[in-house]
Amino acid sequence: MNVDDVDLNLLRLFDAIYTRQKISLAADALGISQPAASQGLTRLRTMLGDPLFVRAPGGVRPTPRAERLAVSVRNALEILDQALADADRFDPAFSQRVFRIQMMSDMGEERYLPKMMREIEQHAPGVRVETVDLLQTDLSLAFDKAQVDFAFGSLPRLQGCHLQPLFDDRYVVFFRKDHPVLRHQNGGSPPVSVLQSLEFVAVHTHADTSRILKLLGLEGRLRLVTQNFLSLPFIVSATNLCVLMPGSTARVFNRDGGFGTITPDLPLGGFTVSLHWSRRFHNDPAIMWFRQVATRLFATT
Repeated sequence: MNVDDVDLNLLRLFDAIYTRQKISLAADALGISQPAASQGLTRLRTMLGDPLFVRAPGGVRPTPRAERLAVSVRNALEILDQALADADRFDPAFSQRVFRIQMMSDMGEERYLPKMMREIEQHAPGVRVETVDLLQTDLSLAFDKAQVDFAFGSLPRLQGCHLQPLFDDRYVVFFRKDHPVLRHQNGGSPPVSVLQSLEFVAVHTHADTSRILKLLGLEGRLRLVTQNFLSLPFIVSATNLCVLMPGSTARVFNRDGGFGTITPDLPLGGFTVSLHWSRRFHNDPAIMWFRQVATRLFATT
């Protein structure tokens, strides 16, 4: 096969499939349909005389021939992209880019998506947003494979990415206003010892809620672990259970004034919520646009 026979778009398709290991994700990244991506892959297979990618759980995996080609193709595309960088622009008004975002909790969607989607509706009507749900340990690899573009949250164990601090928060104890033990404590900062007589709910997606109880020796006071935050107001209002939760979340739940909070001096109590993204795609114009928008909308630090 001669290099003159190769369409540059096919090389970009090859790189996108190799990076994302899923044809649908590659198609989205390139702004083409999945059938078009499949047709392009068929052309590449015919030209190179190799399957290049084979089906695997969750997507596709490269053949040995594709593995050998991948580095050379990536290097060639990076050289070309660098040469054309001055002409490379992201125009939100006309883009059909898909951004995939990890919110870390259901309350993250409530906090960020309304403002973000209003901004997109006004200035980037063709852009789409998808939220994903990955373990923090899987995020670094997902970033580098372009399976996730951004993550909102406090992620101190996430390595190998850039971050932009957005705001500071801290954990509070959330309870119903007529709680028999805490009804006179609302808004205060009592000693941690007051927690010894309480029973708690922890939230699976915020592991620090369980860690704090363990550090305080209160794991024996844990009565319920939920998968998310949205059910908590209903649980707390019907019981004497209390919840460790971010103060920003407690304020959302207490808009109508039916609950109370206290702020004892908790271990791991304070944290910073940040926007995270891959170092690999730091200079991608679309990534730059999105993080500028997110910083403008949500940063208070």
